[in-house]
Amino acid sequence: MNVELTVNGRSHRIDVEPRTSLADALRDRIGLTGTTLGCEHGVCGSCTVLVDGTAIRSCLALAVQVAGADITTVEGLATGEGPHPLQEAFAAEHALQCGFCTPGFLMLLAGALAAEPDLDRDEERLDQVLASNLCRCTGYAGIRRAAARAASQLRADGA
Repeated sequence: MNVELTVNGRSHRIDVEPRTSLADALRDRIGLTGTTLGCEHGVCGSCTVLVDGTAIRSCLALAVQVAGADITTVEGLATGEGPHPLQEAFAAEHALQCGFCTPGFLMLLAGALAAEPDLDRDEERLDQVLASNLCRCTGYAGIRRAAARAASQLRADGA
């Protein structure tokens, strides 16, 4: 099938089999390898991307299902001259070690903070959001701090 995907603001016309996952299309057909594949069962969250602003597991979505949608990957998170506040916060708070799960957490939080700008002010809710992705290295403390730092920065920036 020939599908057109809008990824990070750019249109890509690609040929895929109907069963091709969005993750595979992003990585293998478009060349955006920032989206990582862990479990390929929708459990770990490392493949999280935004589709029309909502965080989804790209290993569970078919490329043909999201044709016409606005897809954002970790490569499209930064805008303007520098990194996104989430990327800066992850570095400042040492919220990553091996980095495998980091793109998924960044995209999960980008979607969550856009929908709930005060997410960091409710620790229980923040923990609920973060619990949907798995990290084997950090213990989550740095990720929580990074989420709070980024939320505060995004509010200050008016984003």
